[in-house]
Amino acid sequence: MNAPATDQLPVVVVGAGPIGLAAAAHLVERGLEPLVLEAGPAAGAAVRDWSHVRLFSTWAEVVDPAAEKLLAPTGWVRPDGAAYPTGGDWAEQYLQPLADALGDKVRYDATVTGVARAGRDRVVDSGRDEQPFTVHITTTDGGEERITARAVIDASGTWSVPSPIGADGLPALGEKAAAEHVSYRVPDLKDPAVRARYAGKRTAVVGSGASAFTALAYLADLAKDENGTHAVWILRRGIGAGTYGGGEADELPARGALGLRAKAAVEAGHASAVTGFRTEAVERDTDGRLVLAAEDGRRLDPVDEVIVLTGFRPELSFLSEVRLGLDERLQAPTALAPLIDPNVHSCGTVYPHGVNELSHPENDVYLVGMKSYGRAPTFLAMTGYEQVRSISAAIAGDQEAAERVELTLPETGVCGGAGLFDDPEAAQSGEGGGCCAAPATLQIGIGAPASSGGC
Repeated sequence: MNAPATDQLPVVVVGAGPIGLAAAAHLVERGLEPLVLEAGPAAGAAVRDWSHVRLFSTWAEVVDPAAEKLLAPTGWVRPDGAAYPTGGDWAEQYLQPLADALGDKVRYDATVTGVARAGRDRVVDSGRDEQPFTVHITTTDGGEERITARAVIDASGTWSVPSPIGADGLPALGEKAAAEHVSYRVPDLKDPAVRARYAGKRTAVVGSGASAFTALAYLADLAKDENGTHAVWILRRGIGAGTYGGGEADELPARGALGLRAKAAVEAGHASAVTGFRTEAVERDTDGRLVLAAEDGRRLDPVDEVIVLTGFRPELSFLSEVRLGLDERLQAPTALAPLIDPNVHSCGTVYPHGVNELSHPENDVYLVGMKSYGRAPTFLAMTGYEQVRSISAAIAGDQEAAERVELTLPETGVCGGAGLFDDPEAAQSGEGGGCCAAPATLQIGIGAPASSGGC
């Protein structure tokens, strides 16, 4: 039996998150066959991990147009466009219905372990572009499979690879040994077990973005109810005018209020700030508590727990046999990197982009969504949707549509990100707009690298 022609094969999409599912919707709209491979048991597995956190972005900003068209025949009605969903709302009310509408085009419990050209490792040139891709997967029962694809769109995000506490980008000495008392997520203090973990404890919060603000505000609220609860906010830089975000001048009031709550936590004594502290080691004192040591020799008073919110980075190991062109700093596609460099840009100044900026030396393989931004924290939902619209057009052979920009952002951007679950009223007063160095709309993961620039 002859192998099917390459153009009859599916386009494999890695990840059933917001951008992966949007990619599938755009492919369907183009008459192409997607196959979405999701490592988790349901759509939006990463989003569900922060289901207790509310977005700064409205429903109108986090629903893809092609996805909405696909959902319409099912009777799905978009929630109030001006309302702000939590991560849990987003997953249950949009992502899972979209995955259900795609039916057997979405496969769960399938972890992609490798992508290559059929019969060609990354060294071989001969006949390379004529070969389809082979996508290797493992299943939860330990099985292994190989799927043949015409193209691969990697929308797996960065949530699975949080950045470590070490200031040099590597785990601090002792960080792994202290893993039982180190977390890389904003805690859900409504969960009794999580609440008990931090109640009456001294907790170090490392990071300078919206995630750190959120954690500080949560812990400050806990301190009002539980004696002995205290947060130590660790910043790699000093405190300046922009440390707490835009405050009352922020064009997203909910985000500004979040920074003001972090500031209030410090001023009220529920948290103390340590500046210019670049962690080198996590040590133990004689009582077994954790002591953070800096490169300059400083050692902090012991803490019971550490929450590390220093950003995320892409997992690239399963792409080792395809030829990627990545920026040496951001680990983003080479042509995209200058447009998203956090030393220069906030999410409000990132120009909409598509297939030209996302192409690699290896044809028909693309990194999209948060993963395409590498280590940059400036990602926008609508920008991600524009990415997959353009790429789907290119795969379908419509180069004119692929190169056409169909997204116009307001001059200030339409930034979002994750905020406090319990403060929806502040979010409702937002006008949209604003820019951010903190996580942006639809960023899969909450937290921004302490070294990021921005507003």
